[in-house]
Amino acid sequence: MVLDDIDMQLLAIIQSDVSLSVEEMAERVGLTKTPCWRRIQKLEKSGVILRKVALLDAEKFDLGVSVFVQVKTSQHSAEWLQSFSSVVASFPEVVEFYRMSGEYDYLLRVVVKDIAAYDVFYKRFIQATSLSDVTSNFAMEQIKYSTELPLLS
Repeated sequence: MVLDDIDMQLLAIIQSDVSLSVEEMAERVGLTKTPCWRRIQKLEKSGVILRKVALLDAEKFDLGVSVFVQVKTSQHSAEWLQSFSSVVASFPEVVEFYRMSGEYDYLLRVVVKDIAAYDVFYKRFIQATSLSDVTSNFAMEQIKYSTELPLLS
């Protein structure tokens, strides 16, 4: 799908504040409501827009600790990865999960209340799968956080 300048402007607006009305978005990009709505629908149907969500304040739910968990494994089969992915997906505390290159095979971001809650998670996690090494790094301060992709035109 080829995206033009108006599509890119709409995507920037949607990433920033999806709660704006189609009319407000149309005004910002110089369109009328119906063509703007059609463009947004096209972006959704093509998979450019994956989903629309609300971002919650973790502190308000007493989930202020982010732990970056690096995992090594000695197993590298497709079957093991599928099984491991299912295990990781079963833990709601895991909010991000990546397969990595380099020294560690996987990186997880785990969100919990405190170190004790992480310890409970950790014990459940290592019991649920076989790993060679697990290293945990606690974030001391969140300096930048964004879900917005850098849309450069």
